[in-house]
Amino acid sequence: MEATNDNDSEPLAVGRRSVLRGAAAGAAGIALGTGGALAGAGAARAAGPAGMPTYRYLRDAIVLPPVPAHNPTNEFIFPCIRGVYDKISGARAKYYLYYAPHERPGGICVAFSDKLDGPFTEYSGNPLIDNVLPTTTVTHVSSPHVTWDAATRQFFCYFHGENTVTRVARSTDGIHFTDETPILSTRLVPGTSETSYARVFEHTLPGRNNKYVMVFMGVRNGRRIFYGWSPNGWDNWQFSPTPLVNPELDGVTDISGPSLVKRNGTTYVAYHGSDGRMYLTEVGNAFGRENHLGVFHSPIASDDGRVAAPSFGTEDGGQQYMFYEAGPRLNARICIARAV
Repeated sequence: MEATNDNDSEPLAVGRRSVLRGAAAGAAGIALGTGGALAGAGAARAAGPAGMPTYRYLRDAIVLPPVPAHNPTNEFIFPCIRGVYDKISGARAKYYLYYAPHERPGGICVAFSDKLDGPFTEYSGNPLIDNVLPTTTVTHVSSPHVTWDAATRQFFCYFHGENTVTRVARSTDGIHFTDETPILSTRLVPGTSETSYARVFEHTLPGRNNKYVMVFMGVRNGRRIFYGWSPNGWDNWQFSPTPLVNPELDGVTDISGPSLVKRNGTTYVAYHGSDGRMYLTEVGNAFGRENHLGVFHSPIASDDGRVAAPSFGTEDGGQQYMFYEAGPRLNARICIARAV
């Protein structure tokens, strides 16, 4: 259930250095992206930058029972949607939606549905991972991202706790996770005071001998998107000291919640900005570009001023969906939007 990859046009040949040379070029990119804002009750607008669909809010994703299994702070963030029906036997549903509260103590959770348009039902055994870890207790754990590793036939769950440390755990069924292991911290990315909100994808970078890449938020003179790479997704991670995407050319002070998107024969990062909107930047297949394309999704009234942390999926037949956070930090909920 990764992002769709539509090879329907040629990538823009804009290098990172040329993009960074002038704010005027960035301003032009932002203007091009405004067509991707979510339409209201009227007709759908034209596609967004790089042909990104216009996504329209469908419903809130998670149905909680009268007594939720895990809802300590009444807020949820960082959805990660995964199709499991073709990976394991005895799955509880076709699709697993991972999410978490953020405020202390957090907790990695999952909900189930047989359709991407939901609704999703909370697992009665939540949380899957709490803040009492095998070797330490942290204030909170949050921001789950789950990847299927076909080589080992395991799910890898990446999450943060504290905000300075990203960890990975493994599972054969997508529910029972063990071996929580730190893989990223601020000491591995010089000058950062936070490294969190990581997502991991299969993607090969030239000359890196890797199978997986990680995109994550690092705090260094504002919140920026950094990246790392690994041969197996579990260990031997290396991290670039140079940000992959910077906020200045989007006209915002901070960016976060990155997700990798493959379309048009090239690679993009989708993320949210401090103005509450979601942006798209082309980084290229070698991560050597920084071509800011502007806004691809804006909040509607029910999003209460903020949309964030996109996770994309495509159902049989090609229908595209986006799962996202809506609402202010520490008061967010998980929503489903469908491409129109």
